[in-house]
Amino acid sequence: MQDLTLNTERPWHSEPAAAALEEFQSSTQGLSSDEAARRLAADGPNRLPAPKPRSLLARAFAQFNNLLIYVLLASALVTVFLRHGLDAVVILAVVVINATIGFIQEGRAEKALEAIRAMLTREASVLRDGRRLTVPAESLVTGDVVLTEAGDRIPADLRLMRASGLRIEEAVLTGEAAASDKSIEPVSREAALGDRASMAYSGTMVASGQGAGLVVATGAATELGRISAMVGGVETLTTPLIRQMNVFAQRLTIVILALAACVCVFAVTARGYELEHAFMAAVGVAVSAIPEGLPAVMTITLAIGVKRMADRNAIIRSLPAVETLGAVSTICSDKTGTLTLNQMTVGAVRTASAEFETTGTGYEPRGELLRDGAAIDTAAYPDLGAIARASLLCNDASLRQAETDWVVDGDPMEGALIVFALKANADPGAVKREFPRIKEIPFDSRYRFMAALNRVGVDDLITVKGAPERVLELCVSQRAATGDEPLDAEAWRAAIDKLAARGQRVLAFASKPARAPDSLELADVEEGGLTLLGLVGLIDPPRPEAVQAIAECKAAGIDVKMITGDHASTGVAIARKLGLGKGVVDALTGHAVDAMDDDALRRSLPTTSVFARTSPEHKLRLVEALQSDGAVVSMTGDGVNDAPALKRANVGVAMGRKGTEAAKEAAEMVLADDNFATIAAAVREGRIVYDNLVKVVGWALPTNGGQAMAIVAAVLLGVALPMTPAQILWVNMVTGVTLGLVFAFDPAEP
Repeated sequence: MQDLTLNTERPWHSEPAAAALEEFQSSTQGLSSDEAARRLAADGPNRLPAPKPRSLLARAFAQFNNLLIYVLLASALVTVFLRHGLDAVVILAVVVINATIGFIQEGRAEKALEAIRAMLTREASVLRDGRRLTVPAESLVTGDVVLTEAGDRIPADLRLMRASGLRIEEAVLTGEAAASDKSIEPVSREAALGDRASMAYSGTMVASGQGAGLVVATGAATELGRISAMVGGVETLTTPLIRQMNVFAQRLTIVILALAACVCVFAVTARGYELEHAFMAAVGVAVSAIPEGLPAVMTITLAIGVKRMADRNAIIRSLPAVETLGAVSTICSDKTGTLTLNQMTVGAVRTASAEFETTGTGYEPRGELLRDGAAIDTAAYPDLGAIARASLLCNDASLRQAETDWVVDGDPMEGALIVFALKANADPGAVKREFPRIKEIPFDSRYRFMAALNRVGVDDLITVKGAPERVLELCVSQRAATGDEPLDAEAWRAAIDKLAARGQRVLAFASKPARAPDSLELADVEEGGLTLLGLVGLIDPPRPEAVQAIAECKAAGIDVKMITGDHASTGVAIARKLGLGKGVVDALTGHAVDAMDDDALRRSLPTTSVFARTSPEHKLRLVEALQSDGAVVSMTGDGVNDAPALKRANVGVAMGRKGTEAAKEAAEMVLADDNFATIAAAVREGRIVYDNLVKVVGWALPTNGGQAMAIVAAVLLGVALPMTPAQILWVNMVTGVTLGLVFAFDPAEP
């Protein structure tokens, strides 16, 4: 048998299912049990490899890898050798306290990888020996035929061979909440992950329909496995202040050692000190010059910042991130749910007679319809009433009021249609009682529409909802205010393009009388003869508070960029409403990023505000490109696909409500309300914390310098040392900390 593991790299989304069957030496009836066992033994189980975690001992020793700590440890050894036990104990206690604080903060990357592995399903339904079996997901091999239905989690990467009304939620990989329609037809080789309709990826969830697919990748070879490997390979950056403190520690160590050596030599040669007393004087200089209380004051200052940010719905998972937030110069934000409400809303309605706009946002049924900016009486527009009724008849969702908000049960777009109908004064309950549904044809990506058969008095009515280009092909007339008239196809195509240019998702509605009672077949719709009722444009509207927050970021010199899995036109339309960019909003797609080298990408960054149809590699590359230009980057995300970039960013920000555990574990900050305005508020708090930390450092250095000079002066004058090392440490750790904390509570500078 040939080595099949090499074939997992082929772009199976762009090749026919038959080619995959041939390549993996399988059939539509699946593998034999014996063949599956052989492949499992050769390729290994379908699971992600567990990384080798650092031992607790290694993590503990890493906390002592600091030059100032080395100086303190050397001082402790000298005091032990000179039998000054109390001084040694106090010095070692300070070292242990600081190491404990650092030890507690580690381990986030390992948790992120564990969260990704937890997304894999445990069982799968497969065809083996021509029979349907339920097997452990870990036993899947390339060439297996997997059967899926609503509610299933995809167990491996599949090339679909059958798709009946199949829709899959791929938010963990694409970041987009709307379920993707699936088909068996090949797509372009360059198609972005969210456009690969012929594939089902491990870790995603079947929203509706049924399907069958050939396993083309398992374990680490899956898309999920590739992302997991990226997370494991991404280097976590240190914070700006930590980098500055490391440089400061190196320089201070050189000065301290030189000064202590000079004091020791001078004390012995010029002042006749005994060697033991000279060593203690040198130790006194060392421990007095080192700001031992500084780590404690810095930690408490950061903790106060954590509390302030938590009050603003920003949950900090790593203390140093508080300080880094204050240095952020670029925010790369997800679109859906962060810059937008993540609640689909009907923004425009187009009938043959006019175009209407709606007021109100989200699922709350409050608002009205406008024509040319003025409110209308919906009863005066029967064609508007017809499309409102159709939006209820071709609808399987429901709208209900929860404790604090309105909630849609079902497809978000269908929920938005119910809200539109209510604004048009249509009663969903009354419409469905008056026009009961008899039969339906569910939406399918092959014919791109949904149809419903409803009883209208003694007759039956077929209502169709679907992709505008497809529905338009089936229509011969259009509904106007005065009745039906011949279809003006060119005018409707222009209207479709106009709505799409605004970044809206367009649906078309049409209807016709049924030829026979209680009968609805696909042929009844595809034969045409429909009357076009109109178009509906839907959009996920920007958060009102995000507009203000972006303006504040601009005023503070912070650049905001949108990174989305959605289409470029939608991203640009939302970006304009948010005020991104400098007048003109430029966008780059993931495909365009692939065609650029690193220099070209860096040159494009200052003028590009929207990055669309992006993959995990694109997001990681964008963050690295920004950092290479000196930017301090905050990256937001909610899916597994965001985890590598979240880990690489200076501050990774995960969504608390809709974010996956993998994203949260890779991030330094979690937004409890998934709101961009919270990031802006956290950056403001971070700048306050950074300013206060600078004050603390500026206060600590002269204090410690004064102590060191007192020891030096005593040696120069040949008098007794004013303080022992233990007393110096007491001053630094107790009085120094309490006085330094005054700066931690400072408010923002005016």
